[in-house]
Amino acid sequence: MRIASLLPAATDIVAELGLASRLVGRTHECDWPPQEVAQVPVVTGADLDQDRLSSREISDAVGGAAHSGSSLYTLDTEALAAARPDVVLTQDLCAVCAVSYERVGTAVRALNADTRVLSLEPRTLDDVLDCLVTVGDLLGVRDRAERRRADLTARLSRVRAATARGPRPRVAAIEWLDPLWPAGHWVPDQITAAGGTPLLASPGDHTTPTTWEALRAAAPDVLLLLPCGFPPDRTLRETHLLTTLPGWQDLPAVRENRVWVLDGPAYYNRPGPRVVRGAEVLAWVLRGVRAGAPVTTAEARLLPA
Repeated sequence: MRIASLLPAATDIVAELGLASRLVGRTHECDWPPQEVAQVPVVTGADLDQDRLSSREISDAVGGAAHSGSSLYTLDTEALAAARPDVVLTQDLCAVCAVSYERVGTAVRALNADTRVLSLEPRTLDDVLDCLVTVGDLLGVRDRAERRRADLTARLSRVRAATARGPRPRVAAIEWLDPLWPAGHWVPDQITAAGGTPLLASPGDHTTPTTWEALRAAAPDVLLLLPCGFPPDRTLRETHLLTTLPGWQDLPAVRENRVWVLDGPAYYNRPGPRVVRGAEVLAWVLRGVRAGAPVTTAEARLLPA
C-alpha cells in the first residue's frame, strides 16, 4: 500500500506503526523519524517565508485572529499524482496547519484512481491515541496499532501515577506569542496528566486569542511557551514579545523562574504519538518527576532570567 501523508502528525503515526517505508509522499515539515522520512518525496510547500516573518506577520497573512484565511501550505498536485498513493492522510481540524481538506479532495479526484482519503481530527489526548487504531485499521495493521496504543496508554498511566500526589501548579500553555494564543485541544490533557492544572483552555477546546490582561489575571505558577511550528531556538528569538510587556516580572511563573520553552512541533502541536513523550517532559517541568527517559535541553529549557 502506497501512502501519502499531508500532515506531519500522520507521518509520525505511520512511522509508529512501522510503515514509514510505504510512504510515497509527505509534507515539507515532516521530520520524524529523520532517517526514514528524508528520502520520501515532498508534495507540499509553503506560501510564506516563516523564517523572515514575525509571529504577527504570519498570523495576519493567514487570516489574523480568526485564522480563517489560507493555509500556510501549498500542494504540488503533479508530485502527488506522480506518487500514485493508494491512501492519502490529511486533516480538517485547522484551516492553517495543513493543506485544506477541500483542496486535498479536489486533487485526489483529479488522480482518476481509487485513492482513499482519511481525515484525522483528534481533539483530546484519547482521540490522538485512537487515531493510531483508525490509521492502523485502514492500513491493514490494526492489531499492531492496538498494541502500540496500549503501550502509549501505559506510559501515560505511569505519568499520572508519578504525579498523583502533591500540589498541582496552575499552568498556562501558549501556542502563539503574537497574538497571544493559549494551547487547547490535547495540551490541557497533557498538563493534567503531568500533575498540573491547565489555565485558559479546557481539554478539547479549539481556542481563540486571549489578551495579556487575561494571562496576567490567570497568574500562572508555570508558563509554557510552545508556539505552533516553532523549534525552541525560534521561540527564544521572539520571547521579547512577552518579556517587554508591562507586569511581566509580576507573574508568579516569572518570579519563581518557571517559564519554560518547549519543543512544540515535536511534542505538543502535532496530534501524533509523541504527545505521550510531551506528557513525560511536563512531569519533569511541572513536578520535578522523572516519568520516562531523562529530559534534555532540546526538549525543555528554562527561559533565561
